[in-house]
Amino acid sequence: MVSLVIPVYNEKATLEELLRRVVAVDMAKELVIIDDCSTDGSREVLARLAERGLDGLPGARPVNENHLLVLFQEANQGKGAALRRGFAEASGDVVVVQDADLEYDPREIPRLVAPILDGHADAVFGSRFVGETRRVLYYWHAVVNWGLTTLSNMTSGLNLTDMETCYKAFRRELIQSIRIEEDRFGFEPEITAKVARAGARVYEVPISYHGRTYEEGKKIGWKDGFRALYAIAKYSVKR
Repeated sequence: MVSLVIPVYNEKATLEELLRRVVAVDMAKELVIIDDCSTDGSREVLARLAERGLDGLPGARPVNENHLLVLFQEANQGKGAALRRGFAEASGDVVVVQDADLEYDPREIPRLVAPILDGHADAVFGSRFVGETRRVLYYWHAVVNWGLTTLSNMTSGLNLTDMETCYKAFRRELIQSIRIEEDRFGFEPEITAKVARAGARVYEVPISYHGRTYEEGKKIGWKDGFRALYAIAKYSVKR
């Protein structure tokens, strides 16, 4: 079974459609959804699902076996904090990070987890920059992503093309053995450094990317870029 850990913060516009796409993926899966104290109605959507299960998701056509666990943060703590809680609750053989927007396509989850299920990998990163369809958006975001990935590679010894990708998959034993300290988007360089230090077998697979603008709800900003720099430096030396 694959556990999909889905942090949610103010994603009402896309949340139900994302969940419909997730449950339509043909594999046994567990949805671990963590609401990070949303204020836009996402919390109410998830409260309905917590009470009624997937019957409370209009238009859903579940495929294969689906388990649902909905968790609520009592204060907004950030994506890293939500993931930390979700990882601890996950019970599947493989754990996947899935954002609650529509930037990443759940139909590609089988491709993402395949190297783990085949016994080749302990962690898999989905790369937006190795040949798949992607929306053309912010040039400077791409420059910053390249720079952060390069710095991360220099300190971790890996040769990733997309350290900042959302789509990451882990053997459950690996991710639950790692203590996550970052509360926000610093999670990405932190987990990369710690996976490398653990000696994990890391693979990359190509994924498509349907990015959104800030007007459409994108949340990561320049402060998160500086935090990523700090996290790269911090976890390159911290044991």
